[in-house]
Amino acid sequence: MPELALVLLTGVAAGVLNSVGGGGTFVALPALVAVGLPPVTANAVARIALVPGAVAGAWVYRRELAPVGAASITAMTATSVVGSGAGACLLLVLPASSFESASPWLLAFATVVLALGRHLSRVLGRSVGMSMRAVLIGQFLIAVYGGYFGGAVGILMVALWSIGLGLDAAAGNPMRITQLAAVFLTSGVLFLFTSDALRAPLLLVTLLVGATAGGFVGAQLARRLPARLLRGALLATATVTTVLYFLRG
Repeated sequence: MPELALVLLTGVAAGVLNSVGGGGTFVALPALVAVGLPPVTANAVARIALVPGAVAGAWVYRRELAPVGAASITAMTATSVVGSGAGACLLLVLPASSFESASPWLLAFATVVLALGRHLSRVLGRSVGMSMRAVLIGQFLIAVYGGYFGGAVGILMVALWSIGLGLDAAAGNPMRITQLAAVFLTSGVLFLFTSDALRAPLLLVTLLVGATAGGFVGAQLARRLPARLLRGALLATATVTTVLYFLRG
């Protein structure tokens, strides 16, 4: 029961984080590993469980979607689906040891992006002026990363759009949540049928229930809570998680 309570609370926190600013994987993955799941299985379980929360968040913002630069909503979503599928296949095909070795570095990379993404955008001072093709290529690469790992993938999207197109983070939030849902839904469906995630059904269902509730609540909170407070909490969580993963390895 204590383990299930931990996983339930973790699911709520992950769903809220994904809807508010991204980073649900930072709390979901370590919690599942802590209760005994192998890292690859934990990653698959987390991805499946976070799908409903991401979809719930996208539903809240469904009437506020707008194209990213010259890239239409359809083109961006199709790119996210294909890229996420490719990343998920990499996770399933490569040896489990590859993911275990890479996960601390992926967490570190995502933490750095989280910490420096806005500063980099501010330093540049203006958008690079990316073409539609460049935006879609960047989105594809981010989706591959999202299908393989998923940590801070939404933050990477906002950084790309902000630096490449000068898109305001608040204005891009509905599209970020929608593309995050596309990435998680694609990889989650693949993991559901091809991974061993169903060997831990109780943990999966518990995390799923928490993440669904958190995703809906988080989408509402995103419009009310100070962005600086949310970013600070997420950065602290990401930093601690990364350090613990390196110490564990």
